[in-house]
Amino acid sequence: MAKAERLKLIKQIEKQRKSRLIAYITSTRPNLEVPMAMDAVRRIYNHLLPMASEGKRPAIDLFLHSNGGDGIVPWRLVTLIREHAKRCSFSVLVPHHAFSAATLMALGADSVVMHPMGMLGPTDPTVANPFNPPDPTNPQQRIGISVEDVTAYIALIREDAGIQHEDQVVQAFCQLAEKVHPLALGNVKRSLSQSRMMATKLLSLHMDARKEEHKISEIVDKLTSKLFYHGHPINRDEAKEQVGLSTVEYPDSRTEEAMWRLYLEYEKEIRMAEPFSMASEFLSAFPNQKPDQAETTKPVVAKLAFIESAIRTDVVAMTYELCGLKRKDGVTQVQMINRNQGWGTE
Repeated sequence: MAKAERLKLIKQIEKQRKSRLIAYITSTRPNLEVPMAMDAVRRIYNHLLPMASEGKRPAIDLFLHSNGGDGIVPWRLVTLIREHAKRCSFSVLVPHHAFSAATLMALGADSVVMHPMGMLGPTDPTVANPFNPPDPTNPQQRIGISVEDVTAYIALIREDAGIQHEDQVVQAFCQLAEKVHPLALGNVKRSLSQSRMMATKLLSLHMDARKEEHKISEIVDKLTSKLFYHGHPINRDEAKEQVGLSTVEYPDSRTEEAMWRLYLEYEKEIRMAEPFSMASEFLSAFPNQKPDQAETTKPVVAKLAFIESAIRTDVVAMTYELCGLKRKDGVTQVQMINRNQGWGTE
């Protein structure tokens, strides 16, 4: 019944907007997030092919919910969809989250249809690298480095501390390099340059790169360096009036309602409103576990991502078990056993 309801809503939105819709949803469930990744491109192509075989190219809507992911996905996916869409008729529909790389996806669309709950986000990347410093709370893991944290450190030295002499600025940078490997800092610079280049190229797909060069540059600056906090939620009014995205549109009341209902169906399927906790889930299965006794839950299936249209449904699912041991001091140690994870078709 859940799939039937989703397909009903997809067809309703298509009828209202005279378009073909593909939903791309990645889990934003706390502690069980899934990023946008290149493997989605091949799956989305499977949805685009039948649309192209219908004759003339249709208007295509991408119904998008994600906290972001691989920064090269937006360029590949946007250009692929635009090849199959009617000229100037590719739209991104944002019911809730479209952060980071998902915001880049929106930059490449002819229109960005935002629900009142819809949010975009800054596109400054947080980079992972083997040279990143270890996490003080878990030395086995390495912490991500926010591009803006590095640039803000230099700004702090110059602007707030009032240090302007180049020798002193160099000394302050050397202190940073003692804590963070120089190659990790170099990776930060490369990632920032890539993010800016990607945003510029995506905007240039529907804006005149020569006549609107200043406007494109201004939008990129605001999204990569002028919002200061990577988690800043950009609502639709702010996106249109302050960031300068003239492509932002507000849906009519019927489309707005259908967008939210469709999002809620995915939210329910992925359980995005429920933080994932191995300990809580295990203890609810074995509330009376005895000390020094190991227990394992029955296999559980968690849905992590959807690519869905009226044509087909692709879903990433993970089958896992939780193994727990209650120590004599009463503390239960729990670990996850991932039995299987990957794309499948419903």
